[in-house]
Amino acid sequence: MKKQILAIDDSKAIRFLLQTVLGRDYQVVTVPDGYSAMYYLSHREHPDLIIADPQLPDMEKWELIEQLASSGMYGDIPLVVLSGLDSKETDAKCVEHGVLKYFMKPFNPVELVEAIQDLVSNGQLDKDRVLAS
Repeated sequence: MKKQILAIDDSKAIRFLLQTVLGRDYQVVTVPDGYSAMYYLSHREHPDLIIADPQLPDMEKWELIEQLASSGMYGDIPLVVLSGLDSKETDAKCVEHGVLKYFMKPFNPVELVEAIQDLVSNGQLDKDRVLAS
């Protein structure tokens, strides 16, 4: 069975791009905002990976990333960030919240696919993994 990825971005073009480049190897579900993401997470099986923009129209900057990273229910789901914000801020926030990888917009889709394949091959997307603190 394919690993499932939840992609959260307010840009329809980026959601389409993620669906296109990742859809062959992964089951990709895309949503446009934080509310839709939280609704999906609360009503479906948890994804193996979440790709998220930290700046969403219905939330404060980094609010969704903070909620996911600190959540007892969702905190063990690996996060990848696609950010259009300042690179220093993005780097600091990703380290603070334990984000596995981040990419600055505009990003290279090939590099994103390779990074996700590396996470899969390293076992970081296994649901029964144990994350070191």
